[in-house]
Amino acid sequence: MAVTRLKRKHRKNIARANNKQRVIKQLLATPVIKNVDIEELKAQFNKGAAPAAPAAATEGEAAAE
Repeated sequence: MAVTRLKRKHRKNIARANNKQRVIKQLLATPVIKNVDIEELKAQFNKGAAPAAPAAATEGEAAAE
């Protein structure tokens, strides 16, 4: 019994793997934002912690309508 190769399928599988690797490399190449003012973020969370719950409730009601 002769052995046959599925050449087209082999090329397709290799191309699919290469595409996945390229996508991963592209996602990893995106720059990370490093210039973040941590103190400003802490201040926003501290002053916005109490009124955050009512604001979320009004958004939920608006989405329901």
